[in-house]
Amino acid sequence: MNNFIYENSTKVYFGKGCVKEYLSCLVEKYGKRILLAYGGGSIKKNGIYQEVMDILEKAGAEVAEFSGIMANPTYQKVLEGAELARVHQSDWILGIGGGSVMDCCKAVSMAAVSTKDIWENYWEKMGIIDFEPLPLGVIVTVAGTGSECNGGAVITNEERKIKTGRDYPQCNPKFALMDPTYTYSVPVKQMVSGGFDILSHIMETYFSEPDTDNVSDDISEALMRSTIRNLRAAVQNPKDYTARSNLLWASTMAENRITKLGKKCDFECHQMEHQLGAYTDCNHGCGLAVLHPVYYRHIYKDGLAKFVRFAENVWEIPRGDKTDEEMAREGVEALADFIREIGLPATLRELGVTEHTPLKEIADSCNLSPGSYRKMSHEEILEIYQECY
Repeated sequence: MNNFIYENSTKVYFGKGCVKEYLSCLVEKYGKRILLAYGGGSIKKNGIYQEVMDILEKAGAEVAEFSGIMANPTYQKVLEGAELARVHQSDWILGIGGGSVMDCCKAVSMAAVSTKDIWENYWEKMGIIDFEPLPLGVIVTVAGTGSECNGGAVITNEERKIKTGRDYPQCNPKFALMDPTYTYSVPVKQMVSGGFDILSHIMETYFSEPDTDNVSDDISEALMRSTIRNLRAAVQNPKDYTARSNLLWASTMAENRITKLGKKCDFECHQMEHQLGAYTDCNHGCGLAVLHPVYYRHIYKDGLAKFVRFAENVWEIPRGDKTDEEMAREGVEALADFIREIGLPATLRELGVTEHTPLKEIADSCNLSPGSYRKMSHEEILEIYQECY
């Protein structure tokens, strides 16, 4: 294992009924003036909004609503939320939703109290947070990003066509309420794309150095097997509590920094998808599903031993008399087959990319990951986009 420092400050309340059981006590702890943040309004259709509002009302909370957070939250939306928090003099933020809501709320928690330009000082480049962000609590309704137990937030600057993620431990939610039944109402396509995002997070950590025996890789293999197994079960029965609860916790485990300890991490696929999203606003999990097999066909020889291990320990492909290269390729193709099995797209055309989409411009805008097994170039990223088309 490489050296590391580990800390995670988020307190998790997990299980059926946890919102009803604990939310009122948390209002007493963090304050009664709350900025309530959510997305397009699905929580009003599925009953979650009313359940939460009833609890807040009984607790005597004064609520300002910050709604309409989009799938790829923008910097302008962050500024809107920050202004509302200041006007309302909010004690804290309560975000209800998936990764986009949680990410937006983290940026809002900084922008509401900082006098600096948040984008220029903290997203365009890494900055040092020398202030205390507005406290944030989250109620998770979608399994996918794992944003509930880290300080990471992906924000899109529409004017500059840049989609960037940063992780500041000070932005970790103070608490996360995670009731798996709250994820039931998510459409199957969204559930599946979120599930693949979980798998992607694990793979992008796993396929990086070190390759010597380490606990992080062992945990990652177990999480990948669990995610694959439970995603299949949830596709068959979206209200399978065991499957949905396992996916929800796997999402958290993939991004609470545990599996990243001592690892270089790759995340080149995320870089490529983020820039695709900045230009096309495509679904994040679907974009990752298109990119991953093609990207891995490019790099598997550079991380051959790990790709062989992936084939054997995750997909349980029998070794027989296969060479290392044959085993590694079969592991990548097993991943591609799984993507098709769960109904995710396999081409960029299915995401709305056309011959007029500026793929070269998008490729040139991608950051190059220092943790990748293969040192990428913008030219090779363009090749990957073209092969995905």
